[in-house]
Amino acid sequence: MNVLKSMVHNFNSGPSILPKTVFEQASQAILDFNHTGLSILEIGHRTKLFQEVMDEAIALVKELMQLDADHEVLFLHGGASTQFFQVPMNLLDEKETAAYLDCGTWGTKAIREARIFGNVNVVASSADKDYTYIPKGYKIPNNSKYFHYTTNNTIEGTQMHSIPDSSVPLVADMSSDILSRSMDFNRFALIYAGAQKNIGAAGVNLVIVNKQVLGTVSRKLPTMMDYRNHIANGSMLNTPPVFAVYVCLLTLRWLKANGGIAAMEETNQAKARLLYDTLDALPLFTPKVAREDRSLMNVVWIMEDEQLEKAFLDTCRENGMVGVKGHRSVGGFRASLYNALPMESVIVLTDLMKDFSQQHS
Repeated sequence: MNVLKSMVHNFNSGPSILPKTVFEQASQAILDFNHTGLSILEIGHRTKLFQEVMDEAIALVKELMQLDADHEVLFLHGGASTQFFQVPMNLLDEKETAAYLDCGTWGTKAIREARIFGNVNVVASSADKDYTYIPKGYKIPNNSKYFHYTTNNTIEGTQMHSIPDSSVPLVADMSSDILSRSMDFNRFALIYAGAQKNIGAAGVNLVIVNKQVLGTVSRKLPTMMDYRNHIANGSMLNTPPVFAVYVCLLTLRWLKANGGIAAMEETNQAKARLLYDTLDALPLFTPKVAREDRSLMNVVWIMEDEQLEKAFLDTCRENGMVGVKGHRSVGGFRASLYNALPMESVIVLTDLMKDFSQQHS
């Protein structure tokens, strides 16, 4: 069995693996940022030193995602869960209706928050089969203020592989597959993503918003909740999460240096293909998700013989694999294959699965 016990293979769903070079550079910056004698943790956020960090991070997002002039890039506090209510607060008036797709835990939470601010039309749901597929053939009413969906479901392991064909403004939670595959990001009115999976460290949220959709609600918005204020202040309306933004910058630099989003997509497809092919070939393991909706980022599966689950997890731990246990709400197993996860880790995992299957068949 090709297992390197001295190496840790990080399949955590988030906070998750980051490139080794990012850890090294961030560690150095904690001690001495850019040879200033100051730590990145203590520099003023309104100094030229940090302004350059924020400016470059924003510029790299725009470049990598090929965003047009109407789309603004923000780095905000609060994580994706804050966006569940900040989106409808800014975009949905009390008597208006927004369309939502219910295809997993995070979509369900977003729906609950949106109902505080306006009407919600759940156009489709996959709750009937425990969110193991993405609904098809649903209609998005043309009079919807916007259509909200989760591009990749971290817990359930499903992913939408195409952008919905609709004239309604699109809002997407891309927390677990942001920057992992190519698409026309300009088609979205608003994108949000917690950083701690594919962008950087926990503590900051990336928001990309088309300026044209803002300023349409009649309610008075709290200063910190109004996207327009953050745009006007360059993501520094208040003290930003300085270190988390810096880690994002380092990750974005790494992404660009390694071929950008298209190169990441090619590698991610290869990693997912290897793992799914292994799962499909081994009767001991059973993928839970409809084949056409399988996620490239979060692969989930179960074992029909539940008595072997603990033994498999113990084997993973003994061989340096962390984060393989499934989410507590669904059980089973999950391997997250984010951009920074090397193919080597997937090879080691699949070799272990083959060996374990032979021993227990």
